[in-house]
Amino acid sequence: MLKESKEVLREVGLAILPITFFVIILNIFFLDLPLASLGRFLGGAFLVAMGLFLFLTGVRVGLLAMGEMVGAEMLEKGNIVTILLITFVLGVAVTVAEPGVQVLALNVDLVTGGELSNTLLIGVVGISLGIFLAFAILRIFLGISMGYILAIGYAVIIIFSFFTPANFVPIAFDAGGVTTGPMTVPFILSIGLGVTSVLPRRSEMGDTFGLMGLASLGPVLGVMLLGVLFQ
Repeated sequence: MLKESKEVLREVGLAILPITFFVIILNIFFLDLPLASLGRFLGGAFLVAMGLFLFLTGVRVGLLAMGEMVGAEMLEKGNIVTILLITFVLGVAVTVAEPGVQVLALNVDLVTGGELSNTLLIGVVGISLGIFLAFAILRIFLGISMGYILAIGYAVIIIFSFFTPANFVPIAFDAGGVTTGPMTVPFILSIGLGVTSVLPRRSEMGDTFGLMGLASLGPVLGVMLLGVLFQ
């Protein structure tokens, strides 16, 4: 536990300290901000660092371990249909809890004046990611090459982009990006590791990496389809 805490503290320092020092240097030589403003920035940076430390520690201690156990237990105690259903539900739940998804949906709601509500967007993103996450786990069972699936997936996205309203295309790609956040990535990858760890003749490295890339295709296609329906 102490070793993991030190590693997390080092990662947080590498993430927060460079930008903090850069802003301080920028203020000394160029900006000359009031001391009160600089103090608020430093206080905020400290709070961000503390929050990030606690969050990442929780991810390492609880979320990753839980995801691996869930993946392994699903395979040992359930059939393929049950595993895919549970994977879908977990994918939806963790996506809805992702802060980036919440922020994107709120901003889209504000910009569109409520025409595209945050509840609808979060629901579409969560369900579409859950579907593609279940498909990604199914790919591991079937042993299908990730390269072929990704190529087909992005080809479909390109085709969809010609039929989707122009204002929905950037939202769709942003939806795919925000699902690769600190909540979804650790949990989804750890589920993949748990599944592959108990499957015979499966490579944890080869079968797990790319899982998030395939799952994130779902929100892009889901929002594009939503745009087509909104026409």
